[in-house]
Amino acid sequence: MSEHNYQLLEVAGGVPVKMWTKGVPVETEARQQLANAARLPIVFKHIAAMPDVHLGIGATIGSVIPTVKAIIPAAVGVDIGCGMMAAKTTLRAEDLPDSLATLRSAIEKAVPHGSAPKSRGRDPGAWENPPDLVDQKWATLVDEFDALCELHPRLEKTNNRKHLGTLGSGNHFVEVCLDELGFVWFMLHSGSRGVGNAIGNHFIELAKKDAELHQRNLPDQDLAYLEEGARYFGDYVRAVSWAQKFAMSNREVMMANLIATVRQVITKPFESHVEAVNCHHNYVQKEHHFGEDVFVTRKGAVSAKRGEMGIIPGSMGARSYIVRGLGNPESFESCSHGAGRVMSRTKAKKLYSVADQIKATEGVECRKDEGVIDEIPMAYKDIDAVMAAQKDLVEVVHTLKQVICVKG
Repeated sequence: MSEHNYQLLEVAGGVPVKMWTKGVPVETEARQQLANAARLPIVFKHIAAMPDVHLGIGATIGSVIPTVKAIIPAAVGVDIGCGMMAAKTTLRAEDLPDSLATLRSAIEKAVPHGSAPKSRGRDPGAWENPPDLVDQKWATLVDEFDALCELHPRLEKTNNRKHLGTLGSGNHFVEVCLDELGFVWFMLHSGSRGVGNAIGNHFIELAKKDAELHQRNLPDQDLAYLEEGARYFGDYVRAVSWAQKFAMSNREVMMANLIATVRQVITKPFESHVEAVNCHHNYVQKEHHFGEDVFVTRKGAVSAKRGEMGIIPGSMGARSYIVRGLGNPESFESCSHGAGRVMSRTKAKKLYSVADQIKATEGVECRKDEGVIDEIPMAYKDIDAVMAAQKDLVEVVHTLKQVICVKG
């Protein structure tokens, strides 16, 4: 056997954890979380930890958890279907306007983003009057959503249609990037927004009640799971699959809106969607691995089947990568979903200043104020080390460097 690229974490009373973390820091708490998940009786074969692995709620972000006839809602998380979309264009660096600030401002006006406490009135991250494109897309989702609301009425009073085609906040972003040959790419990162959050939280609560009912001895309450045959299992599978469709549609609407906006600023005609990629990195689906049909939950991980295209973004001051999967069976054909945080948002705000943010994002047209210090590049792992640790999972097809970044 050739030497494996992963490190093995043996877990007493559980399955092993295979960690693609050579040369990358991993917190002790993240290791503990991985071990907790590995002790669940429903986990199949082993857990795969990606190089961007870090502490999450219940399950670590950057982990791939295969389960038999059961799903852990908190491992899927509340930003169900969160992921990336990228589209290459025929534009080149020299076609971009001299003032990138004008283009950034146009994008910020065209794509609702950010969030505000309910007490402040209107949600800046929602449409006041959704455009036609949103309504056309919503028409393909609404029947299934109404059926879910009949079963779970609390999902009705959520931001759903008005969040379709919007960015959100935190680490969600829209970027204009240049590849190694000087071609312009558009890239964005978002998920299922308010409605996905409501679905996630609702079923996490139901899974916890189910665990109490069956007196399951869980290493962490957030690892409560729903088994096939359980009262809400079928509903959760339906709801999660719908939220994943919503997330995919959300990115498609945003990308169409983004391209239309750029066409208004850059008058030179261009083609887009050349080599477009749209992939989830927080989701669950049924797959076949090691001779068995299992549910694979990728919490901060991307599917990397042989030949499959994916996106691994760096921080707002680093490079991002368009990759092709190598179909490594040991990682359940997965790779990392980004660089991964090395510190909490609170710690980043304490440690760094606006001056640090300005220096770290030099050459990028983006916000450089107190509100985005938690997204400073230094709060993330080194993307080059992350890529080196997973060289047996993916190969790099394009290297992108952002020139404009709009943060939620």
